[in-house]
Amino acid sequence: MDWRLDDSRPIWLQLQEQLTRRILSGHYPPGEKLPTVRELAAEAGVNPNTMQRALAALDAEGLTITNRTTGRVVTKDEAVLEGMRACLARGIIEQFYESAAELGYTKEQALELLKRRQNL
Repeated sequence: MDWRLDDSRPIWLQLQEQLTRRILSGHYPPGEKLPTVRELAAEAGVNPNTMQRALAALDAEGLTITNRTTGRVVTKDEAVLEGMRACLARGIIEQFYESAAELGYTKEQALELLKRRQNL
């Protein structure tokens, strides 16, 4: 899986978002040990301190758990994982409605577009 980074926003935040999506998509399943900070940093082509900041944010969100002896693992707490999925989905939906509004659609019309798309 490629890392997509740009200069429009802080790199650590982009890393955090991409790692979150990898966890929620199952790329890193619940209970799986993550690669080390240095391994992830090398893979993404970033400074290890930048990657550490992104991983610390995942710890703070409860998506990962750090243990000094075993390293960092993805949480097995399904409530945390499902809560984060729902949060990201709400953001995607809100972005869709905002984009549709910019095109002149009401929320009801945008919802109708989604319903029609689902029936294709």
